[in-house]
Amino acid sequence: MQYRTLGRTGVQVSTLALGAMNFGRIGRTTQEEATAIVDAALEAGVNLIDTADMYGDGESEEMVGKAVAGRRDDIVLATKAAMPMGDERNHRGSSRRWLVTALDDSLRRLGVDHVDLYQIHRWDPATSDEETLSALTDLQRAGKIRYFGSSTFPAYRIVQAQWAAREHRLGRYVTEQPSYSVLQRGIESDVLPVTEEYGMGVLVWSPLASGWLSGAVRRGRDVTTHRSAFMPERFDTALPANRARLDAVERLAGIADAAGLTMIQLALGFATAHPAVTSALVGPRTLDHLHSQLAAADTVLPADVLDAIDSVVAPGTDLAAHEKYDTPPALLDASLRRR
Repeated sequence: MQYRTLGRTGVQVSTLALGAMNFGRIGRTTQEEATAIVDAALEAGVNLIDTADMYGDGESEEMVGKAVAGRRDDIVLATKAAMPMGDERNHRGSSRRWLVTALDDSLRRLGVDHVDLYQIHRWDPATSDEETLSALTDLQRAGKIRYFGSSTFPAYRIVQAQWAAREHRLGRYVTEQPSYSVLQRGIESDVLPVTEEYGMGVLVWSPLASGWLSGAVRRGRDVTTHRSAFMPERFDTALPANRARLDAVERLAGIADAAGLTMIQLALGFATAHPAVTSALVGPRTLDHLHSQLAAADTVLPADVLDAIDSVVAPGTDLAAHEKYDTPPALLDASLRRR
């Protein structure tokens, strides 16, 4: 396992980190299975575990808490808030009112008195940066969080938040957690240059592109991945974007074969090759999934392989831009761009 410094925090984290979204109802992973996955990950040198309050409506946090009991101090523990937790309109977002409550709920579910990294899951356009950063700064000073970060923020919002922190003399986001893979490279154009400028750590999610880069999705095969069962539109090859992805996957498979690598090694090696990326989050549902992902822990792609990948998916290109979660609200809601 390799380790890198998380931005300018001085904290050392593994280049492969364990994402716990699949723990519980989302991945149908039991507590026993989740604990076995955590055990194997820690034994392999993984030292960062990332979850969120909304994963299974808190179930993932509860399972992570039970799995890490007794060894909390050896783990960099991260969670997230801001996504809806139920139908109550104020049980979401990044207001001070909600973040104080949400963090206490997360700490209770995790069974800990603090988390190392508390992340705002999505930018909340209804709440000012000053409000959110002020609340996070106070929670940090109270000892309930060590650091705080953002997740899936557009580049301009990252810049705005950094300005607000300086303007109001508040703590700042020290990490960003964006989506990034061979098939979704858009953040290379804007987000990653911004995080480098501000010295932020970057934890990328979905480096296997929801299973497209796992080796299980190939031309002529039925798609039977867990993700395809509840997100069929992402794997419907009648759609142009998915046909483009499948074409790219076939070419990438040839590159992996020529390099003596699995598709997973190629995908994770790519994600961690960018100098702005600190860690890639893997989200296994089973021990077998984890072991296949851990096989990429020491993968370093040579320049010719990276060049070959660039010839398949150009730098800064998203093959499925419609699946991005950082689209400005005015592009999604016509009322916000009408007089």
